[in-house]
Amino acid sequence: MLKPKTEIGLPAVFLSTLLLNAGASFLWPLVTVYMHNYLGKTLTLAGTTLFVMSMFMILGNYVGGYLFDRWSPYKTAIGSVIVSLAAMILLIFFHNWPMFGILLAVVGFGDGASMTVGNSYAASVKSKSTRSVFNILYIGINLGVVIGTLLVGYLMHFGITVVLTVTSLFYVVLLIITAIEFPVHLRASSKSTPHGEVAAKFSNLSIVLLICFLVFSLYLSYALWESVLSVHMTSLNISFEKYSLLWTLNGLMIVVLQPIANRIGANYKMSSQIYVGVTIFAASFFLLIFANQYLVFIITMAILTIGEMIGFPGIPAWIDSLSDESQKGKYQGMFNVALSLGRAVGPLFGGMMIDLFSYQTLFLSVTALMLGAMLVVIFRYRTHTKRSL
Repeated sequence: MLKPKTEIGLPAVFLSTLLLNAGASFLWPLVTVYMHNYLGKTLTLAGTTLFVMSMFMILGNYVGGYLFDRWSPYKTAIGSVIVSLAAMILLIFFHNWPMFGILLAVVGFGDGASMTVGNSYAASVKSKSTRSVFNILYIGINLGVVIGTLLVGYLMHFGITVVLTVTSLFYVVLLIITAIEFPVHLRASSKSTPHGEVAAKFSNLSIVLLICFLVFSLYLSYALWESVLSVHMTSLNISFEKYSLLWTLNGLMIVVLQPIANRIGANYKMSSQIYVGVTIFAASFFLLIFANQYLVFIITMAILTIGEMIGFPGIPAWIDSLSDESQKGKYQGMFNVALSLGRAVGPLFGGMMIDLFSYQTLFLSVTALMLGAMLVVIFRYRTHTKRSL
């Protein structure tokens, strides 16, 4: 009788991450265009639909992490994909309003749970360092985004039914891979926690919460590029097509240069690498204050991408290093909740700041928010490290 696997293969986690993000990337750019141009709905309703989808994704992040720790990792993984796939198949046949919005929320819930479960499985890989695993995973995320965004632009010419059918096929393949590769016996810690370790765990939790606030500030800022920056650039007589090309630049830079960044970063402390990346990322938003020519936006996106490549992939690995075996799902769920919440709040925050003040004030405020959050994390982490010595 074959012994059950105790570790999931890295290729399986990479491929499942790629497929999940490719499938999700079909929907994000599609929603606003389809609702406004085909269903005749307002941009406000389209934005509200994306916000509700994000909220359900956050709920999925939490539920996925909770069930991973408390129930069954494999059943949670299978169930999460089935929820998304079922909603996608229904969308093929029922994509008028309001079913379109309702089913999108269900997809968001399933995707949110799958994101957390995927990160939690990745954190259990022992054949490579957790840092290396999440670096590789980050390439898979961005490769999936590049594939999804490129395909949806081409397939939309054939109609919404074709787009939703192809998206469903991505989830079918994801379900097959999950069913075959994810039945792994993960070693969960069942030992009671010694009294002396309670304070240390609480201290780790406080650091993780601060890191999650930093993640929230990063993705709130990132979401501005996905929302208000397109309006800002077109108001400067820069075409939407040129704006879209910046995302192609972002995706290609990450896919091509991420392996190089990973090799260089391996020579430095993970926390130091994240600090450098976040600083570069935040600096790109400060430069946006002075951007009024397309070339400046290209340079700014390149700087943002460099900061993203250096700083972002290591954050879930850093959080994992602060968790024990029984809390991997919980902590990765917190990370994904912070990420999803930042993406949800970003467009709303951006719109309010522009209405009340200006684009320049918006860019300056998020720069200060990110750097301030990072300084708090640096201070708290160094204090914790000194106490642990």
